[in-house]
Amino acid sequence: MPTSEDDFPEADIIIEDGAFDGFEGKTINITENVDSQGDVQAGIEFIYHMREHIVDVTVATAYLLVVYAIYMWIKKKLS
Repeated sequence: MPTSEDDFPEADIIIEDGAFDGFEGKTINITENVDSQGDVQAGIEFIYHMREHIVDVTVATAYLLVVYAIYMWIKKKLS
């Protein structure tokens, strides 16, 4: 549905002097990407793809717990 300036009378467009310096001869296309995915779909895909990295996540978690246990043991020995 095309819109015109009459549809938004309260919207003032202010263009500052020099705003378009450096854009001579260049075209900037601003389009709406209808095929873009939403946040929910991106979150679902992220969780789905995490299944491929379950071993990596498990090893990183085990490493974190071991390092934390060593930290707690050293803290207990020094106090």
